[in-house]
Amino acid sequence: MVLSTDHALIQQAADIMRKGGVVAFPTETSYGLGASIKQVYALERIYIIKKRPRYKPLLILISNISDLIHLVRQVPATAVVLMERFWPGPLTLLLPAKPGLPWPLCANTGKVGVRISSHSWAHSLVTALGSPMTATSANISKYPAACNAEEIKDQLRAPPPDYILDGGPTSGGAPSTIVDVCTEPFKIIREGIIDPKDITGVSA
Repeated sequence: MVLSTDHALIQQAADIMRKGGVVAFPTETSYGLGASIKQVYALERIYIIKKRPRYKPLLILISNISDLIHLVRQVPATAVVLMERFWPGPLTLLLPAKPGLPWPLCANTGKVGVRISSHSWAHSLVTALGSPMTATSANISKYPAACNAEEIKDQLRAPPPDYILDGGPTSGGAPSTIVDVCTEPFKIIREGIIDPKDITGVSA
């Protein structure tokens, strides 16, 4: 539930991202690092903040399925079924990337990872921003995920994100499940919070 006072904080975070800032925000499992995909410099800063290898692309949050038109070349039939079953939720789908996207979103893979969050703060944030944003975890690469503001401050010090949207502690646990629907049959790339059996049981 997002209260009116929370909306003010969310709008502040969206304004920071709109101007090229990087914001830590709560998701279903841990905190993420958000930057507008329209701000390439901010996307590149996330790699510096996380000390993330540049060959690993950044996952994306969208507010509505209609946002896919700006990100992907096509939506395979299997992807549609998975979206209907698991979105909003912690399922990231790798889809055929539209040409011309900033390199941090694809990292020369030709694919882009997208999901719609079921967390009220995360969904409200991307909606307030008015464009897709990144959803990579707010921690140094290969370090434990951060589940509250203090853990973010402890890990991400040099340099830190521009703002922490403090929505209180998150549930923790496994990250979002990543499924590549560019192949036939689709492949589970990262096992996450969703039971793999629930995914493999879905068919177009």
